[in-house]
Amino acid sequence: MRLSDVLKEEYIIADLKARDKSALLDEMVSYLAERVSGLDRERTLKALFERESLGSTGIGHGVAVPHGKLKGLEDIKVSFGRSRYGVDFDSMDRLPVHIFFLIIAPENSAAAHLKLLANISRILKNQDFRSRLMRAVSPSEIFSLIVEADRKDGSF
Repeated sequence: MRLSDVLKEEYIIADLKARDKSALLDEMVSYLAERVSGLDRERTLKALFERESLGSTGIGHGVAVPHGKLKGLEDIKVSFGRSRYGVDFDSMDRLPVHIFFLIIAPENSAAAHLKLLANISRILKNQDFRSRLMRAVSPSEIFSLIVEADRKDGSF
């Protein structure tokens, strides 16, 4: 399984409007719930906020990977969002976050979930890749960049 197996182009938000963590999670979950049949917006938000209460998923360098697990979900769903303004996400380095990968995983998917988190972290360590994501002009271009980086990085 690759990141490109679970992220779809229609799950990409190239211009997030939210300015704070709560609004950002709501915006991304609402967007995804409109596109994924049966995804419960409220349950998904609750899972994400529960995970955030354990510690911020803002991993630094302008990146956050909010994630949570949902009982009854059949497979992993990943959404990408980009904020041109940046969002205070209580990030480890205290800098605004511009790049978001949101992961919703089934309750029983610990191994796949952790491998996906590791894969995303690995490709986002590359400053050039993060810059290219910020310069991309469309969801299609963002998706292509992610698929290309995922192929270079290898499957998990």
